Amino acid sequence: MKKTTHFLMLTVGFLFSTVIMAQSTISGTILEAGTNMSLPGANVIEKGTTNGVVTDFDGNFSIKTESNQGEIVITYVGYTSKTFSFSGDKVMGNIELESSQVGLEEIQIIASVAVDRKTPVAVSTIKAADISLKLSTQEFPEILKATPGVYATRSGGGYGDGRVSLRGFSSENVAVMINGVPVNDMENGRVYWSNWAGLGDVTSSMQVQRGLGASKVAVPSIGGTINILTKSTDAEAGGNVFTGIANDGYLKYGMTYSTGLSDKGFAATVSASKISGDGYIDGGEFSGYNYFISLSQQLNEKNRLTFTAFGAQQTHGQRFNRSTISELLDTDSGPQKANKDWGYKNGEVYHQSYNFYHKPQISLNHLWNINDKSALSTALYASFGSGGGRRDEGSKIGSSDYRIGGAGLQPIDFDKVVEENIANGTAGSSDIISSSRNSHEWYGLLSTYKNRINEKLTVSGGLDARYYVGSHWYEVDDLLGGQFFLDNESDTYAFGKPLRVGDKYNKDYDGVVVRSGLFGQAEYQVNESLNLFMAADVSNTNYQQKEYMNSEIIGTRNSEKVNFVGYGIKGGGNYNLDINNNVFVNVGYFSKAPFLDTVFQDEDGIDANQDAENEKVFSLELGYGYRSDKLSANVNLYMTSWLDKAINGSLPGPSSSDELVFYNLLGMDALHQGIEVDFRYKLSDEFTVTGMASIGDWQWKSDVSAIIRSQDGTPVGEVDVFAKDLKVGDAAQTTFALGASYKFAIKSSLYVDYNYAGDMFASYQVTSRGEAGLPDTWEVPEYGLFDVGVSHVFNMGSFEAVLNGKINNVFNTEYVSDANDVDGTAATALVYYGAGRTYSVGLKVNF
Repeated sequence: MKKTTHFLMLTVGFLFSTVIMAQSTISGTILEAGTNMSLPGANVIEKGTTNGVVTDFDGNFSIKTESNQGEIVITYVGYTSKTFSFSGDKVMGNIELESSQVGLEEIQIIASVAVDRKTPVAVSTIKAADISLKLSTQEFPEILKATPGVYATRSGGGYGDGRVSLRGFSSENVAVMINGVPVNDMENGRVYWSNWAGLGDVTSSMQVQRGLGASKVAVPSIGGTINILTKSTDAEAGGNVFTGIANDGYLKYGMTYSTGLSDKGFAATVSASKISGDGYIDGGEFSGYNYFISLSQQLNEKNRLTFTAFGAQQTHGQRFNRSTISELLDTDSGPQKANKDWGYKNGEVYHQSYNFYHKPQISLNHLWNINDKSALSTALYASFGSGGGRRDEGSKIGSSDYRIGGAGLQPIDFDKVVEENIANGTAGSSDIISSSRNSHEWYGLLSTYKNRINEKLTVSGGLDARYYVGSHWYEVDDLLGGQFFLDNESDTYAFGKPLRVGDKYNKDYDGVVVRSGLFGQAEYQVNESLNLFMAADVSNTNYQQKEYMNSEIIGTRNSEKVNFVGYGIKGGGNYNLDINNNVFVNVGYFSKAPFLDTVFQDEDGIDANQDAENEKVFSLELGYGYRSDKLSANVNLYMTSWLDKAINGSLPGPSSSDELVFYNLLGMDALHQGIEVDFRYKLSDEFTVTGMASIGDWQWKSDVSAIIRSQDGTPVGEVDVFAKDLKVGDAAQTTFALGASYKFAIKSSLYVDYNYAGDMFASYQVTSRGEAGLPDTWEVPEYGLFDVGVSHVFNMGSFEAVLNGKINNVFNTEYVSDANDVDGTAATALVYYGAGRTYSVGLKVNF
């Protein structure tokens, strides 16, 4: 018995020791080739097993293998995979992964991608995997809602109608760039996200640089820069097909295919999708086609050409007009879905507010690697936008008497309008449907030269040139049963003429913008710890307006050309205290040209606003960062002083005239300051917690007066504005987020997110504050939302499949997301409610 026991003990001991000896420990650091940037979250898997780990924030990993020898496979989205053999313990050192996208290098040069612990800016980066996991049916800007300083909503709730604010600045003052190419409207600075509705399918990463940022374009932003990098041409052959369904009839399907890089240096990637649905809001039906193509050719060892084209042809019903809270609550649909801007005609849904647009962007990028130290990247781009938004003329459409049921926010009874227009006979239509048409041609050249002078100094500079013509007119779309329509604007060529479908009326003008600028930048790596940064730019913006509808203009119909010279300078430095801690500072001042609608306040005129002047901005930021194998955290303090903000508009003229009068407020100053904190804590290889808090204090800092002028510039009065110490409205000044993700398999995960918004004051016209001592504007109630989602990767035959499921606003919280103030009370405020509970399920099969 003793011999048997002894034998068993020896056997167990031998087997145990064999298992122990069979294990190996493999460690290393994964970096991006060419930049030496760490790649956190890369997958390291023992081939043939489910044993794997992911890299930490510095790209480090350590894996204990199940066998003493075998192969390790390293993968990361957007990079070519690598496989290494091992036998016993092994320290692999630095492992560089090459980008799997041909043409990414030139895009990164132009787009000014910030580098962690080096570039002295506050930055947040969202990768393609997170966008795919969390975007769901949300608007594209909403993927940023857990980013410090960001407030993003669906606005009216129509497809593509979302908006985003950064540190209290709306999109007009946030530079949005796709592959380094600016997409803010050249006339007013706005971003219309419906034009880019397919971006979620083709974005490889999105970087938010808060504050001055590292952008090289010659016209700076105030709130920050949103850099969107699309997929370029995949170097590996393959693709995927995908489909998704969601609430309210949402359906999406499409595919992506890449040829891979041929022996002759050619590669192509194409992507296309179709999307449609009933829309979350009443009358929000939408349909769209999204497409993307990238062609790349390596001409020789030093030169490469990449052609990229993408766009989204779409139509969607809108919720254009806001309502009071009491109106929205008194509806069958509920405040989240109720919409006053639609109805029925001939038994079918018909929209009072409706958007249709197609804005493709085409670019040709050339990369010239001059030598080992210098490169020239040039992008020649063009965009041709065409479409508009539906409007109505007359007093019947939308009034209570012309709603089904006769009151409230019930659908519009267009059939009743049609019957009365038919009865009008030769008197014509009293009410019609028209569209505000907008089309543009936009050409640009963006060229950046980068030279690494030595191991410490890198300089870059270049040219930013743009030419833009925007055409704007009103056009009759539907006479609603009548024979014609008479325009009541007496100073137009359309006045007194019977207008029929397709005829122009009300307005018809072109806005012309020509902008050219030079920029320069220097980065100096003093030592391994200290990196300094300096940049400067100068630009000239030329505006002109061409008027075709105003019958009272005598002589030339082209305005004079008005020039505004802008400039900016910014600099800073990052100091790595040790391997874990870093601090940075940046400071800048710039003067930027006003927008065209400030220079030409009257759409029907050609007289320039002589009071228009540059806006000035001073900004200062301090930051601290901490990095370890488990915790990544950032703290940022910022102060942005906005001087001479351009605020202009129109007011009703004297009672004896129906003409508008115009004002241009000078000396309007605002101060935006606050603190931002964000962190990412890796409790284990499977469980990660993220969070952020952003506390802002944004206030107007001046009381001003302005002369009111008639259309010909004659002074007719004065307007007083008492805005000092009023809170800046239209964005939550306090936000925080908390999220948790759990990886229940190597490539599968579950997440839960919570987002809070508070201290949000309704937007308002500062000219309405014409009396000293008025209370602050209405403060919108705070709210918090929960989102959950799951992504599971599994094998479908010989293919890899990814199944995603998401629920946004899990508890169906009712909340006001956007508000306009009337008299400082909730009773009169005009609001949009945010979306209630929504869900989506998607399947992607990779091949």
